[in-house]
Amino acid sequence: MIDRLTRANMAKMTAGVSPAALAGAYLDWFAHLATEPGKQMQLGHKAWQNWVQLSRYAATCAGTRYRARPCVTPPATDRRFRHEGWQKWPYNLYHQQFLLNQQWWNDVTTGVRGVTDRHERVMEFVARQMLDAFSPSNFPATNPEVLERTRKEGGRNLARGFGIFLDDLDRQLRDKPPAGAEAFRPGHEVAATPGKVIHRNRLMELIQYSPTTGKVNPEPVLIVPAWIMKYYILDLSERNSMVKFLVDRGHTVFMVSWRNPDAEDRDLGMDDYRRMGVLDAVEAVQAVVPGRKIHGVGYCLGGTLLSIAAAAMGRDGEDPFATLTFLASQIDFTEAGELQLFTSESQVTYLEDMMWDQGYLDARQMTGAFQIMGSVDLIWSRVMRSYLMGEEPPMFDLMAWNADGTRMPYRMHSEYLRSLYLDNDLTEGNYTVDGRPVSVVDIRPPVFAVGTVTDHVAPWQSVYKMHLFLDTDVTFVLTSGGHNAGIVSEPGHPRRTYRIATARHDDTYVDPETWQAQTPEQDGSWWLEWDDWLKERSGAPVAPPAMGAPDAGFAPLADAPGTYVLQK
Repeated sequence: MIDRLTRANMAKMTAGVSPAALAGAYLDWFAHLATEPGKQMQLGHKAWQNWVQLSRYAATCAGTRYRARPCVTPPATDRRFRHEGWQKWPYNLYHQQFLLNQQWWNDVTTGVRGVTDRHERVMEFVARQMLDAFSPSNFPATNPEVLERTRKEGGRNLARGFGIFLDDLDRQLRDKPPAGAEAFRPGHEVAATPGKVIHRNRLMELIQYSPTTGKVNPEPVLIVPAWIMKYYILDLSERNSMVKFLVDRGHTVFMVSWRNPDAEDRDLGMDDYRRMGVLDAVEAVQAVVPGRKIHGVGYCLGGTLLSIAAAAMGRDGEDPFATLTFLASQIDFTEAGELQLFTSESQVTYLEDMMWDQGYLDARQMTGAFQIMGSVDLIWSRVMRSYLMGEEPPMFDLMAWNADGTRMPYRMHSEYLRSLYLDNDLTEGNYTVDGRPVSVVDIRPPVFAVGTVTDHVAPWQSVYKMHLFLDTDVTFVLTSGGHNAGIVSEPGHPRRTYRIATARHDDTYVDPETWQAQTPEQDGSWWLEWDDWLKERSGAPVAPPAMGAPDAGFAPLADAPGTYVLQK
């Protein structure tokens, strides 16, 4: 207990990052680099080349009125140096020096023989984070865009920025949402599609949304979102609500809304989420729409949980699903992106002790990890635009939802980190349900899987690996956008593209890069393709079902008018 308390208190000072994990990566890298004189000579030669390049560039810029050819060009995704001012002296020299330095440190931390893949990626990640913190775009004296704004406004931008900083600090200390989030109220501006809670237990509420059409698809849709997010990510504003899109096209939709756990829920585990989340929801849906199969939909970890539940049901001879849809969901975690950097044995033990002390993982701790993975856009861009340029950050529905965070129980988070991220038990055949292993090969309904191009949480190549493990037809979509924006991608959204192809269960395997190269890109939203796919696998339209009526096996809740609970 003394050891756990010690690590728990250390975790509060290190933002949940294990010093031992970082030290292990550093020592592995340093010890191998120290015994590679050839690599060291190569790095020294590269540093000399960079110095010569930069000197030649500086001399050319100083001796001619024409622009010199840059030493290095930033990647297309790096928007820090796009302003015209970065092409003028001396700011062109600042950003070229930074990019060359960034390039050199990437060579330093990668390609060292003998270093484990995980440790190499940790070192490359840490070096990138440190360099990004010292980018010339982050400081007023070295950022031409900030200096230009400061001259025009006489410094008022910096005064506004300081006010924004103080307001952000106050909101952080008081655990309040960011400025502007109060304009997006659940049930009003967001999460406004009419529905009723028809079932409630300790862990979730099940919401039913009735179709707005006269005739409806006979088979309902059950959506299981991740428990690290509020359900209304899929019911944002009227224009981009997936729920509204579905009900307007004749689908009866049921949505799981997870409880936001606290310390008293510390012992809820993965199996509790499977039983009280997926299985209870399936039973409630079957009571409202008896005799019909269900189109199951899982988002992120909700999709992983849905795959576990469907595999266990398939193993036991149960067959409640007509189809399964996985939105940015993984079943194999060997290539799970930069989140894997936080899931070594040392790191998981450290997180376990932190959660053991408080009973849950706090939403701000999770948000911090996600922000670090996209620090250029989520941290440093915010510093520059808000605190230096004095621009009030825009607030919109997706950003307001993102600030409405949730916690995760100690036991569940520990189990999912160990069983899935650390040991990859699900596709290794070691994940047990009711004391027996389950295999995703027992998932037999056709599958619709969606990956997003710039996803840092569930990289699309990792999502694509479903082709390797499922013995069923898989329709795979690769859409533009990230983990959330690529999924909330309504028809009419500007600049959205996608690729789609179906692999039959007896087709030969095609690797993700070949699949991407041979599958044509289309403009528009994949939602319409998904709607057609669902309808092709449903029967003839029927009259809509009742909204959780008592005669369907439900009784009214005294403390919530219009709400019904399934009687067991």
